Amino acid sequence: MRLLLLEDDPLLGEGLRDYLRAEGHVVDWCRSLAEAGRLGPEPVDVLLLDWQLPDGSGLDWLRLRRGRGDLTPALMMTARDLLEHRVEGLDAGADDYLVKPFAPEELAARLRAMGRRVAGGATRGLRFGEVEVDLAAKAARRSGQRVELTAREWAVLEALALRAGRIVSRSDLERLVLGLEADVASNALEVHVSALRRKLGHALVETVRGLGYRMEKE
Repeated sequence: MRLLLLEDDPLLGEGLRDYLRAEGHVVDWCRSLAEAGRLGPEPVDVLLLDWQLPDGSGLDWLRLRRGRGDLTPALMMTARDLLEHRVEGLDAGADDYLVKPFAPEELAARLRAMGRRVAGGATRGLRFGEVEVDLAAKAARRSGQRVELTAREWAVLEALALRAGRIVSRSDLERLVLGLEADVASNALEVHVSALRRKLGHALVETVRGLGYRMEKE
């Protein structure tokens, strides 16, 4: 998944960024609301938000996004541990609430749970014909046999599986898979899509000419 991490503590931010990247996520780390604002309307799977930031409140920022109709799943990460704080955070639009300090393994587990909810509550996996995509295990199977994928190939598969039935534009898919490192002049995305088709079947990923890519779930 592509994550927007909004955290001003340099040690915590760097540690979480590196851990989550090692888990296979694409992570864009911002240290302030202004820095996050400069990203523009980038496609993101989950928002990871600190409450208090140098230039304002992460919770107020989330309220504004919710007011504009943005339903991107959000997880608050904060040292505010009172019941009233948790209630306020969830009522303001957060989907989950994690009190600092926390173990990165717990954060990763909560992200897996959020990914399953985004995918419609699938706990065992999503099925696309003969292909099963197990979001929790980060595994793909074809006709019951596990297929080995590279980290980038899995990222493409996950991004499309989480948006099953919807067309994902080439630029959005690049951002979801590569983050801010995406190079619009590169053909890396096409290489990864081609590899997925070779390994999992050419019918898995549909090219919608002029619009993008789509996977249809059973």
